[in-house]
Amino acid sequence: MEPLHILQVGNVLVSPDIFTEKFCCDLSKCKGQCCVEGDAGAPVTLDETMAIEDALDTVWGDLSASAQSVIDKQGVAYTDVEGDLVTSIVGGRDCVFTCYDDITDEDGTTISNCCLCALECAFRKGKTKFVKPISCALYPIREKDFGNNLFGINYNKWAICKPAVEKGKELGLHVYEFLKAPLIRRFGKEWYDELCEVAEQLKKQGYIQ
Repeated sequence: MEPLHILQVGNVLVSPDIFTEKFCCDLSKCKGQCCVEGDAGAPVTLDETMAIEDALDTVWGDLSASAQSVIDKQGVAYTDVEGDLVTSIVGGRDCVFTCYDDITDEDGTTISNCCLCALECAFRKGKTKFVKPISCALYPIREKDFGNNLFGINYNKWAICKPAVEKGKELGLHVYEFLKAPLIRRFGKEWYDELCEVAEQLKKQGYIQ
């Protein structure tokens, strides 16, 4: 069988890993470390930055004193060394919108001291209209804008997500299936349906197990 190369779905170049690799977040194991680890914040658009600023008063009390101090000094976002607009971070690590709480998973198990997104928590409580940056919702998929309305998405493999890979294998859930909702949010239902049609063809050809 020939190696599977990058495929184009609509105006999006899709890495084959998004079809072939399995993934399902396991908060009981990682406790949301993707919001903490790393040397830059989450990529955001100007529109998202404005939406975050609109929600700031609502989530302000849920942020740490250190995060509040960073936001006071540089705002909710900054331009990183690669020239990308990203959310502000604390101490070179935590996103300023991280907060910690105990949660209960779908099995009724309590996950203690889990890292959560203050923006998403406020949204789920009906306090705001903005859930969180699309780059966060899409993770472990990363998006690149090539210009001229051409985009690319690839699967970003990270050691801290090893439990998610194991859980994905247990459930037989591929990256593109796990991220159905955010992919539809970003590219639309029609595009996602086309993505699934491509996946079905790859299954028939034996590329997807």
